[in-house]
Amino acid sequence: MTSLLRKKDINALISHASPLKRTLRTWDLTFLGIGAIIGTGIFVLTGKGALTAGPALSISFLIAALCCGFAGLCYAEFASMAPIAGSAYTYSYIAFGEIIAFIIGWDLILEYALSAATVAVGWSGYFVNLLDNFGIHIPTALTTAAGTTPGVTSYFNLPAFLVVLIITWVISMGITQTKRVNDTMVIVKLLVIILFIACTVWFIKPQNWHPFSPYGWYSHHNGTATGIIPGASIVFFSFIGFDSVSSSAEETINPSKTLPRGILLSLIISTILYFCMTLTMTGVVRYPVFRKYINAPVLAVLAKTGQSWLSIIVSIGAILGMTTVILVQLYGQSRISYSMSRDGLFPKFFGQVDEKHQTPFKGTWFFGIITSLGAGLINLNILSELVNIGTLTAFILVSAGILIMRYTQPDLHRGFKAPGVPFTPIISIIFCLTLVAGLNWETWVRFFVWLALGMALYFGYGRRHSHLNPNYKGAD
Repeated sequence: MTSLLRKKDINALISHASPLKRTLRTWDLTFLGIGAIIGTGIFVLTGKGALTAGPALSISFLIAALCCGFAGLCYAEFASMAPIAGSAYTYSYIAFGEIIAFIIGWDLILEYALSAATVAVGWSGYFVNLLDNFGIHIPTALTTAAGTTPGVTSYFNLPAFLVVLIITWVISMGITQTKRVNDTMVIVKLLVIILFIACTVWFIKPQNWHPFSPYGWYSHHNGTATGIIPGASIVFFSFIGFDSVSSSAEETINPSKTLPRGILLSLIISTILYFCMTLTMTGVVRYPVFRKYINAPVLAVLAKTGQSWLSIIVSIGAILGMTTVILVQLYGQSRISYSMSRDGLFPKFFGQVDEKHQTPFKGTWFFGIITSLGAGLINLNILSELVNIGTLTAFILVSAGILIMRYTQPDLHRGFKAPGVPFTPIISIIFCLTLVAGLNWETWVRFFVWLALGMALYFGYGRRHSHLNPNYKGAD
């Protein structure tokens, strides 16, 4: 039992010389966070969210942001204590021990893969529509996975498959190229969102905000959970990914200071944009109208204002927004598997750093190919909730880890200290448990199946090859 809970020593981790290249600064990390957060939430989920919460969707976004904010403070403190690649996996190794770390690392790999593949499918829809505007048509059979749409014959989602491969190539080429591509797309995406708000805010009619919260905090309408809290559960997916910023610790300059700033700044900026965007959209259009535009809610606003010229610009913004989300998720996934391999819990293949590109090249391509095939072949509608359960589990462990570290190692140097401890991590845990409780039983079954596969890998390989195993001799 003791071997299952063996822990990493922070001082030993910090003294480790990383082969990864340090180039990231505060704004690079902030843009990584914004790249992960701003995308599906604004361009897709606002429609479903508005139908669930009405104009009070803006409050739903604030609640979801608050949940992530408390967790973000805990991530920021851990990042300042242990500026090492691996995010929640590494933090769990320090606070709880090896088997818990393996479980959360295994969870995060699934979370990042499913999230990237799911967003790639949404990206494909916008991309196909944009091509249609220019008279270019991709056969329907090659735009969705088999069985995705009842009554429609389809075999493979080619655009989703290709975009994941292209982004995998960018990430594998090096952190400098990844940073430049992400920064450029985030800047364009933000300009598109600001342009959209600036052009439509003049059409707001305050009467569209009345009643502001038609379903209250929580209620049932036509057999469906409605209100501000269910709305928060829906848009929580929008904030998933900010935690991947902490995976970049070994490629960050002065990480103990820079990582906390990047995490918190990205959350703050994204929350402000979400709040302004949802207030504008529900102010221009009565919320029931979004039922007709459930997959592209911004088009409802453009139709109402007669600004059809903006539709192509918004489509480009949506495509770039989702591209950055995919990029950051795949980047985070590659760094988690790299960290697990370096610790011996995964085969060495995943942790080999290419000398030319200074990236875990082989591992990046392995998971990139798996994710691209998933985006092209699998109906992800039935799996997407697994992303939420993986993220919430990570948030709970990181928050609980702060409580443990404050008690067991109070004198450890911290470049940032989460305010309000122990209340901050406790509130974070309560928020996350509340959202976890709302997940359906099928999601739990799939989660435990994935966990069982992970345990087979850990006991069959990871436990014996762990670098903390006294009998480990450095050979696979």
